[in-house]
Amino acid sequence: VGGPKWDGMPGHLRPEAGLLKLRKSLSLYANLRPAILYDVLKDACPLRADLVVGGLDILVMRELTGGIYFGEKGRRTGPNGPEAYDVECYSEMEVERIARAAFEAARHRSKKVTSVDKNNVLESSRLWREVVIRVAADYPDVTLEHMFVDNAAMQLVRNPKQFDVILTSNIFGDILSDEASMVTGSIGMLPSASLSGTGMPGVYEPIHGSAPDIAGKDLANPIATILSLSMMMRHAFTLEQEAAAIDRAVSEVLEAGWRTGDIAKPGERTIGTKEMGRRIVEALKR
Repeated sequence: VGGPKWDGMPGHLRPEAGLLKLRKSLSLYANLRPAILYDVLKDACPLRADLVVGGLDILVMRELTGGIYFGEKGRRTGPNGPEAYDVECYSEMEVERIARAAFEAARHRSKKVTSVDKNNVLESSRLWREVVIRVAADYPDVTLEHMFVDNAAMQLVRNPKQFDVILTSNIFGDILSDEASMVTGSIGMLPSASLSGTGMPGVYEPIHGSAPDIAGKDLANPIATILSLSMMMRHAFTLEQEAAAIDRAVSEVLEAGWRTGDIAKPGERTIGTKEMGRRIVEALKR
């Protein structure tokens, strides 16, 4: 959702407000954003080849219903004239449940959680770190490290292979997952799952926006949307075989050399949204 034609609208009338309300109303507190660099797309990654040899597999676990996006906000008259404010606020409960989601995910991966905060400056981050340390005691098989958000942003481009699960607040996760998407080739490659409790509804969507400048031009990369369907099969319906089939189909098409413009090398022939989708469907049938 979103676009330039709404830029002058007040916050509560912008289309993004509807997305935030959907997340809050369904208690979609756990946002899973896998950032995978396929080895065949290493040329689409802006980093040196030796930094990403063998590909990347990072999971950003973003808290989605708390923090500055949902805190108190407003405008007022201050000592220097009109001013605006947005409050970053987290409860122990909110931090604990997203931390547990991150540790549970890490148990099925490489058993490492990097918790991102700014606890040298922000009181909300001090609480965040305290709760994460407490939760970590229940997961002795998972390694926990802490990293300031500015350092995490640097380390994602300096040494991305050090990360397994990145645990973040709402605003830090928003920024870092977009950075991770470019490390993995394109924002058009990243799906997401926004989840609540077991058996509750989830929302599955690519992490990118609506891109109104290319809408209807058969240019957009559909892979993030298709991989979001894979996540839905896996998390909503526990259909692991079907999810794996979608993942394999995407891999086969990429390995065959088909590219949309965002992941193509300079001068390489590209295909459009529809053709990429058709080829993935054909691979799925095989």
